[in-house]
Amino acid sequence: MFSVIVIFWALCILCLINMMRYFSSIRVLLTILRQSDPLLYQSVDGNGFFTMHGQFSKQLRLIRYINQRQYTNHHDPEVIMRCERIYRQFYLVSRFCILAVASLIAMIIW
Repeated sequence: MFSVIVIFWALCILCLINMMRYFSSIRVLLTILRQSDPLLYQSVDGNGFFTMHGQFSKQLRLIRYINQRQYTNHHDPEVIMRCERIYRQFYLVSRFCILAVASLIAMIIW
């Protein structure tokens, strides 16, 4: 039988790896948006997205754009592919984080 501690640390490592993949995919998407759709790039704060002075409301605009699947009508198939990938990665990261929190609670209870 597996130890809850081992499962917790394995889930934490998987969560961190997938978060790095997620942020890397967002960087690639912003690079593609800079060339293919400059207006969308500026509306999601493309220059300041990963900086401390970035505008949070503009950053949320990109998250809403992806979560509401507004990218399906975009003219560039590369943007559609990247947004779909980010959508799946976000789903995966959120599930790993939920499992990590559940295993943390299980460790505390036992």
